[in-house]
Amino acid sequence: MSITTLAFILLSVMAIGSAVMMIISKSPVHSVLWLIVVFFAISGHYVLLNAQFLAIVNIIVYAGAIMVLFLFVVMLMNLNAETEPIKNYRLQLIGIVSGGSLLLVLLSALMRAGQQQLVEMKVGDAGLINVLGKTLFTNYVLPFEISSVLFLSAMIGAVVIGKKD
Repeated sequence: MSITTLAFILLSVMAIGSAVMMIISKSPVHSVLWLIVVFFAISGHYVLLNAQFLAIVNIIVYAGAIMVLFLFVVMLMNLNAETEPIKNYRLQLIGIVSGGSLLLVLLSALMRAGQQQLVEMKVGDAGLINVLGKTLFTNYVLPFEISSVLFLSAMIGAVVIGKKD
């Protein structure tokens, strides 16, 4: 077994285990923390796919900014046992049935996939930052500049709306 395969298996077990812990955790804060572990495991998968830029962006944006926002909202809501809604067992049954159906569909697709489709991907330089930059600034320079002007106008609009009279 190669190191890449072992790393993939370990990252997959870590992602699935922390996702299950996120779902069954009683505390919303602990659920958010387990979701951060899931994001780090997914970033490890990006590194295995030779997409270092996506791994770094995933850590910075999702595990950093979005999760801090989630934690902030959860802590501001001040959730406790008195404010928890009454459990609806019919909705739980619907969730279990739909999740099981999704699992069956995924297992069926996996069984139909041939062994040739399950082999390791050839590692190239498609996910590296320099290739992404060259493609972005040669083939897609006009959409990139249009989106940057759009983001700039959105920031100016946010400042104008937030400014006091």
